[in-house]
Order: sequence, then structure tokens, then C-alpha cells
Amino acid sequence: MPIRFRLSLICGASLAVLAAATMPAVADTATDAAADTATDAAADVSSSFVESVTVTAQKRAQNPIEVPMALTAYSGDFLQKIDVQELDKLSLFVPGFEVQNQSPNNPGLVMRGLNLDSGEAAQEPRVSVFEDDVSIATTRATYIELFDIDRIEVARGPQTTLFGRSALMGGVNIIQNKAKLDGLAYGGSFEFGDSNYHMIDGFVNVPLTDTMAVRLAGRYKARDGYVEDLNNPNRAYNSVDTGAVRLALNWKPSEAFSADLIANFEQDRPTGTAFKSGTFLPTNSNGTIIGSLDHNSGATLTDSLAGFEGGKNVGLNRRVWDVKALTSYKLNDAFSLNNTTAYRRFDSLEVFDPDGFYQPMLQAAEDERGDQFSHETRLNYNSGGRLSAFAGVSYFYSNVSQRVPMQFDEHMLLALVTGYGSLLQSQPSSFFSSSTFTAGYAPAMVQGITYSTVYSKYYAALQPTYGATVAAAQAKAAATAYVTANATSLNAVAAGLKSNHWEQSINYGKTKSIDLYGDVTYKLFENFELNAGARYTNDDKQTAYAGTVADSSFLGMFLKGASNPTGYGIIGQPTTGNGDKIAQNFSDNGLSWRFSARYALADTTSVYATYARGRRPKVLSAASPLTPYSAPVFKESPAEEVDSYEIGAKTAAFDNTLRIDTAFYFYDYTNFQSTQLQNQQFVTFNAGKAEAYGFEGTIDWALTDWADFFGTVAATRARFVGASLFKGNQFRLNPDVKFSLGGSLRHAIFGGTLNFVPTYTWQSKIYFDDNNDIASEQNNLVADTKQDEFQNPYGLVNLRLSYQLDNAPWSASVFVTNVLDQKFIKDAGNSGDNLGIPTFISGEPRFFGASFTFKTH
Repeated sequence: MPIRFRLSLICGASLAVLAAATMPAVADTATDAAADTATDAAADVSSSFVESVTVTAQKRAQNPIEVPMALTAYSGDFLQKIDVQELDKLSLFVPGFEVQNQSPNNPGLVMRGLNLDSGEAAQEPRVSVFEDDVSIATTRATYIELFDIDRIEVARGPQTTLFGRSALMGGVNIIQNKAKLDGLAYGGSFEFGDSNYHMIDGFVNVPLTDTMAVRLAGRYKARDGYVEDLNNPNRAYNSVDTGAVRLALNWKPSEAFSADLIANFEQDRPTGTAFKSGTFLPTNSNGTIIGSLDHNSGATLTDSLAGFEGGKNVGLNRRVWDVKALTSYKLNDAFSLNNTTAYRRFDSLEVFDPDGFYQPMLQAAEDERGDQFSHETRLNYNSGGRLSAFAGVSYFYSNVSQRVPMQFDEHMLLALVTGYGSLLQSQPSSFFSSSTFTAGYAPAMVQGITYSTVYSKYYAALQPTYGATVAAAQAKAAATAYVTANATSLNAVAAGLKSNHWEQSINYGKTKSIDLYGDVTYKLFENFELNAGARYTNDDKQTAYAGTVADSSFLGMFLKGASNPTGYGIIGQPTTGNGDKIAQNFSDNGLSWRFSARYALADTTSVYATYARGRRPKVLSAASPLTPYSAPVFKESPAEEVDSYEIGAKTAAFDNTLRIDTAFYFYDYTNFQSTQLQNQQFVTFNAGKAEAYGFEGTIDWALTDWADFFGTVAATRARFVGASLFKGNQFRLNPDVKFSLGGSLRHAIFGGTLNFVPTYTWQSKIYFDDNNDIASEQNNLVADTKQDEFQNPYGLVNLRLSYQLDNAPWSASVFVTNVLDQKFIKDAGNSGDNLGIPTFISGEPRFFGASFTFKTH
């Protein structure tokens, strides 16, 4: 069936291209004027959705049809029409692109199977997000509010040649509206809805002189959480509380020179993410069950712990700000010089309950912060002849730290790891500090797990020689003797357990990088061109680690099989001096490239073929020391490389009322970098070989003057192959099939236009980890034997109805998202999976609301 499906798509795409090739040529050149006209029309709800957007993915203004790569571009006005305000909503309408919004602090970005979501400071991204060509790929600062946007370009496939180190599998370039000299303009919108939803945004553009203009834009958005705290009716998790502001200045003293200064600030303060347990039912403080295991129902989390991070509640406080300067100088008719300088800083503190249920067994936080500086100088050449080219040099500096404090109740954790997890469900929290537990259950649990460990060790050694019966008898005798002889020390372990053991790890990553790059396009004939580009990257990097414990953990010592409790942690061990920062330097360099050929069948139709080599720099991970007060474990993963082969076709037919893009690709990965648990910490490792192949298509069709249709489809098969630990597994967060459909139905009524916009998005089954939740491929502290960390296929329906008076600058709308109230999860496993109790994050339920928008040009 998959083969027949793909063949039918190939045939359909080929017929579309051939049909378009026979159409008369349509003048649709990529001029700024044409793009501005399309953008202005798109701001009117009565206008067609089919638009022409000028793109700059190849560092020059082009019609997307002229770009030999899979590229999706949407104007800011189109995104407003389909109610896209965040990256996860954008991904629904871009083939081959997935965004998991666990929280603004922890998104997962996936491009054609490859993902970016690790918060590890030394980690290198595969998929990058850019603001005006400036990388903002650090995971904890990537997810930003989309407001006052000129356009968004999503380039799929290896783009390290064009965009640099962080675009192994693609890049998302958010081009913000700049200050403009062409007159006063202002606009805004107000939205409100259920769950106390309210959003207000706006902009104002003011020319100060004939050569200088200023633009101010902002947004504030809030919504109550949709996961109820069953112990606190006044609090709910997974809320929204975001404020963002932007100031832009433009100075254009002549037609040859232009400078833009842009400053952004955003703060997010939601109530936090509900990591809901799939093992323990929600209870109140008395241990009474008050909820269900339904992933999409209310939860009872440990909202705060006295003394942990100052008693802060579960929630996020993230601040991101940046400032950038963009200059463009036209040296003459052929050469132009562009400079981009940027500084970016972020800090985020997220407190969360990793175990996902009421008992205060484990509380954790992530405090990540960093800054980056970048500068790029690029020289472009285009005289209007056969040759166009650009070359440049860039410098990048990044300094990031990730602090992870944790607090454990060792009594509760002992019950879990010894198989008495049912007590966590049936007993109130006070039970675990009572003498019934500390003097009764705890010693028995310690002796019991010791007995089992010794028994298993002896049985495994004796059984091959003496057989099962003899081995069992001798192992039983040995285990009994060991427990009896060590009863005093084992009871000391039980007596030494604490209800508030605290430990902390900090990992650091510092990068200094210099890139040299160039790209040349040459027209052999008027309708046939060749392109070649290359980028050389040289990195000087440092990875560091520091571990601290507030007190020695008897349970940590016991689980590690040690006899001296001094300094032991449960998850991580302290570094020398109980917190010394220990660093290791390393360097890396490499080359990436691309070659492409494009043939124009007509002015509005082209086919292309591309071969590209993408490269992700090598990574040096740092993990906890194996023993207390020693050096961390550094592990190097070699550079990840991907060879990409892609063919595609693009057309605009029937007087630009039908636009179709198709692409077929095959990827071959070497040294695929994944993550796994080692010594109870997630570290990067080399997962070996992997392959991916697939098809992507988009269509925009103005059927009549009152009806438009748009759609996307992606069919991807991405799997680990060869001797990989994950051989045969599906890439995490990557559906094999995904599609979206939408339309715009307009009707003139009451002196205006009524516009109905329905959209439907669907995706196939996804897994939330590269190990596909297979027990034998996990190294959890407590085994997780149930394979349930996936999301089955599902679809979402959204509806929007707008009305605008003829020639009026305002419009009013009502909207419903997730109309059918489809239940789904956004993530599964998480930190709780290490304890054998995976947690689940609910997707958004149905919401509804209304909006009012006005805009002047």
C-alpha cells in the first residue's frame, strides 16, 4: 500500500507539472512591488488566499519557483487569516515540519524526521530558527511569539551551506516587519474567549524624517490552564501568559544604503506543564482517589516544596531579549554589501513535578541561561547577467549553562524501587515519615532488595554449571547468609533515609565559531541554471560540568552497591570539592556543500535536482562522575553527517490561480546523534546509521472569485538502520504521514464580505523517543515494561468566520479550535520514565473565542 500511495502522488505531481508547462507563460517575476501588492491584498478578508511571496532563502530576492529547494513561505497576513500565532500552529501547515510545544521553554522542532529539543548546554541543534537571518537555535530561547511578521520561510533539507551550523536538516526564518518610510500606519487586534482567554496586540509605524522611521509592536496573551489541579480549584496547569514587545528603527539616507536596528523582548510566565502520571491515580492529601489516569483529565501534582527553589510553585519564568543591526549597502549596479550584528540573552527557570502525582517523591527545576553574539558580512554579486553569487564570513559566540536541582523523599523512592509502589497510591504522605514505615517497612525493603540482588548474582553464576535446581538452592542460601551477616549495616541504610535529599548538576557549553562560505549560480542557458555552494566551519568549544549534594544519600549509596555513604547522590554524584566546575576543551572543523540544477519549463514552472551534504558538529557531553568527589565523565560523539538527494517541481498555472510544489528526497545519515540514559543522566551518543525518504507537496488554488483551497502533504519513512542500537525504530516525534487541508469561502452580504475558513490537519502515529519505548533499549533506574509512550493517528478541525465591510479597515471574527474536542497527548515518558513511571502531557482541548482587527496602510 505505501508504494502504490507514493506512485499515485508521483503521477499526480507529474501531470500537474506537464499541464502547467503547456499553459501560456505568465509574467510573475519576483519583484518587491508584486510581493507588496500580494501582501496588501492578503490583509483583506475578502481577498484570495493564493499569494505570491518574495523570498530570500538564497540571500537574494526571488520568486519561490526560482529556488531549487523545498521551501514553504507564508506572508504575515496569511498567517493571521489562519490564526497562526506560534510555531507549533505554523508546523501544521508546513509539510515535513513538526513542532511539539511542551512549553515555551521546552519545544521540540522536527524537520523531515530530525529533531531539536535537548536543553543540554553543549548540544548542537539540527533544526534552526532564525530572526532576520540571525540564529536563535538555543532550545530554551527558540520558541517565540509570532506577531507583526512580514513573512516566514521554511527551507527543508540540509541548509548548513546557506544558514550555517544549526541547519543540518532545515531552517525557519522569521522575517519581522521593519520600520518603513512610506507613511504613518497602525493596526491591532483584540481577542477574547473561554478559559479567560484574552489577547491584545498592535503596531504603529511613524516616519520621523524623510530618511528615518520607527516602528513599535507588541502583544500580550493569556489563557487559564486546561489541566485542572484537582486539589486547588483556583489553579490549572498548561496556561498561557506571554508578553512581547519590539522596537524597530530604519535609517535610509540614500537609495544605496539602508540600516535597521531591531530590539525584541519577551517574557513567559505560565503556570507550568502538567506532567501527569500514567501509573498513579490523582489523590488528595489523605490518599483518597479523586481523579482518573486519563491523560487529558485533571492532575494532582506536588505544586511546591518548602525550601526547594525558594518554595516556588510549578511554573515557568522565561525572559528572552535581543538586539540586532542590519545594514545593506549597494556598492554599484552589481555588488552589494550586507552586515548583520546581533546580541541575544535569555534566562529561564522552570519548576516541575517529574513524577506526575501528588506524593512529594521528586521535585525538580531547570534553570538555563545564556548569551550569544554573532556577526556576518556578506558580499553579493548580481549584474543581471548569467552569473550571480555571494560570499561571506561569520563569527558566532555562545555561552550557555543548565542548572538542574532535584529534591527526593528517599522513603518514597525506596518503596518505588523495591516494588512497593502501591503504598504511594494507598497511603498519605505522612505515612512515609511515620515509625510504621521507617522502623518497619524500610528495613524490610532494604533487606529484601539486597536479598534479590545477591540471589540473582549467584544464580546467574551457578546455573550454567549446576542447573536450575542446585543453583536456586545455593543462591538462596548465599543470599540469606549475606543479609543475616549484614543486617546491622542494612538497617543503618534504612535509618539514614531522608525526606528531603537535595542534589544538583550544572552543565556548561561554550562555543566560538568562524564560518567561511560562498555560493554561485550560473545560467548555462536562459532556462537552465546550475548552483554550487560550500561552507567551512571551525569551532573552538568547551564543555564543563559541576555536581553538588547537600547531604549524603544512603539510598544513592545502596543503589550504587557502595559501602561508604559519604557524598553519594541518587541521580548524580558530586564533582571534586562538592561542586567544582571541571571543563574540557576541544575543537572541530568541517565542510558542507550543495549542488543543484534547475530547468524552467516555462516562466512559471521549473523542475530541480539537488545533492547536499549537511554536517552537525561533534559534541562533547559531560555526565556525572561515577563516584563522589571525582571528575565528570566526558564522552565525544563524532560529527553527524547527512547526504541528501532531492528532486522537485514547482508551478504557478491558470494565471497564477493554482500553485503546486512537490519534492521527493532520500537521506543517508552517518553518526546519528541520539540521547540515552547513562548513570541516570541523559547524554548524547552515536546511534549509528539512519535513512529517510519521502514526498512533500503543497497546493494553493483559487477555484473561483469566492472560494480558495490550500493543502499540504508529507509522507516520510525515517528509520535507524545497520548496526544501530535503535535499528528499525521510527524517529521520535516524526509521523510517517501528515497532511493539512483548508479553504476560504467568501460571500458578499450586508455591504461587506463574510469569509468562512475551515482547516483540518492530520498526522499518523508518532513515538516520543528514539527507543520507541522498547524496554530492552532503555537504561532506566526502574524498568518500564509497558509500551505506551506514543500518540496514535489523530486530526484537528479549526473553524474561523470573519466579516468585513467593503473598504473598511477593520474586521470581526469568531473562531473555534479543535472543534471536535479531539483528545491527544503532546509528549510521553519524560523524566518519570527513568523511574518506571512515565508521565504524559495533554494536548489542547476545544477553545472558542472572538476577535476584532483593524489596520491602516
